[in-house]
Amino acid sequence: MDISLFDFALPEDRIAQTPLKQRDEAKLMVVDREHHRFEHRVFRDILDYLRPGDVLVRNNTKVLPARLIGVKDATKGKVEVLLLHEVPEEGEDVWECLVGNAHSVREGSTCSFGEGKLRATCLKVLPEGIRHMKFHYEGIFLEVLDALGLMPLPPYIKEQCEDKSDYQTVYAKVPGSAAAPTAGFHFTEELFAELRAKGVEVVDITLNIGLGTFRPVKVQDTKDHHMHSETFSMSKEAADALNKAKEEGRRIIAIGTTSVRTLESVMQKYGRFVPCDEATSIFISPGYRYRAVDALITNFHLPKSTLVMLVSAFMGRNWTLHCYEEAIAQGYRFFSFGDAMFIHGTYDYQNAMDDRF
Repeated sequence: MDISLFDFALPEDRIAQTPLKQRDEAKLMVVDREHHRFEHRVFRDILDYLRPGDVLVRNNTKVLPARLIGVKDATKGKVEVLLLHEVPEEGEDVWECLVGNAHSVREGSTCSFGEGKLRATCLKVLPEGIRHMKFHYEGIFLEVLDALGLMPLPPYIKEQCEDKSDYQTVYAKVPGSAAAPTAGFHFTEELFAELRAKGVEVVDITLNIGLGTFRPVKVQDTKDHHMHSETFSMSKEAADALNKAKEEGRRIIAIGTTSVRTLESVMQKYGRFVPCDEATSIFISPGYRYRAVDALITNFHLPKSTLVMLVSAFMGRNWTLHCYEEAIAQGYRFFSFGDAMFIHGTYDYQNAMDDRF
């Protein structure tokens, strides 16, 4: 499909720059994809739409302060490095990184951060600004990174968070991501307690978010776009709970697109949920038939992004863009710190390719 089919005009003032003080006070657009209806609510009202027996799946990854700003030892010029994920097959403390002005960071180049408290050597040069970097330090790596690193906020957010926890979900547990699963920002511990009391089951999976999630689409035809691989994990406990829900006809509701990609990756490969630690480069766009997910909680995404395509595959491109136009008209906030959608109802995949509205 032509990338322009997923474009829309977004006023700059609709891009949320800061998180809300009370997470569950975000706006919520409740979308019935079956009957093409929507309602405007507040996020805490999600309680009214989830039923006893529903399974809510959340990505418990934790964002690393993975943005490092330092100097190249040879020239003393500024260098910016974003840690994406570890590359254990190349040795201890080797990370795949996205490097700014990467043309000057060649194999053997060295960089320093925090006046030498952390150093890095380039081991391998890869396309599109990707480098494999070996880090040198004293002490515990994650503690050094926490002291020197910045939260890797998207480029459309202009200022760093006052509190690093603002760019984490309240259930973040497993360190390893270069971006947050932002649909989860709207949940509070109190809201989860109320959902559990209602009979909603909460299941954790982990997908470590890297370039596969937020890399922009630079091709004209979406079939030419290739996702970067991201690692994920599903426990036996999670797989058993999800399989039981499927067998009993209960809804599986994904919090965010990274949970979607994990669930659909496992179901696509195995035909059921299984315990696994693997990697996925799944790219979900219109024409894809969902097998794992019955409903979706998600934010409002960038024009022409893979995330808009994933949502379009879930409820139709025309209807997605219509809902986005309504959100803009109603003053919804977009992207990481923005407002949310809850998409539910059955979907007629038989007629989906016509994308009729």
